[in-house]
Amino acid sequence: MNDQHRIVSSEGEQLILVDEMDNEIGYRSKADCHDGGGILHRAFSLFLFDDNGALLLQQRSDVKRLWPGYWSNSCCSHPRRGETLQVATMRRLSDELNIGADIEHAYHFCYQASFDGAGSENELCHVFLGKIEGDVRPNESEIRATRFISMADLDEEFSESEQLFTPWFKQEWQTLKTDYADLLSRYAM
Repeated sequence: MNDQHRIVSSEGEQLILVDEMDNEIGYRSKADCHDGGGILHRAFSLFLFDDNGALLLQQRSDVKRLWPGYWSNSCCSHPRRGETLQVATMRRLSDELNIGADIEHAYHFCYQASFDGAGSENELCHVFLGKIEGDVRPNESEIRATRFISMADLDEEFSESEQLFTPWFKQEWQTLKTDYADLLSRYAM
């Protein structure tokens, strides 16, 4: 199947349940983890920049259960049962964007956000920054659109149209700017 249309995730895949210290405590399906108020599980978010320091954004597919059609950071997902964060991030970069990247861990945090009765994210999320390697070719089963944006333009869009962006993206971006500015400045313009 064409890399830009293949199905790469399902509601039945087994995610890693964690406590607030990121200790593994079990496994549940992706559907179970996102039902109701959600069950705390491990996740990751990638902020990928091009050689000019612009951040890659993705607009989530319309078929996503949570926040369909919203703009978000470059790539976000979950490690599956038996996967390390390293393996999961590289798998998902290939699955969603058909690229590689050199990434580094910035921080992790817990958050919970509900979406219109469709379910919730309840995640201990690891945030990574990195440089894109290769040409972005989005998987249209996962992503409606992509675009690159400068820090200044992103901040302006957040102030004018905050409702168009996923809640984790807004929170992570603010934390990167305030608590990890030195790290962010190595990547962003």
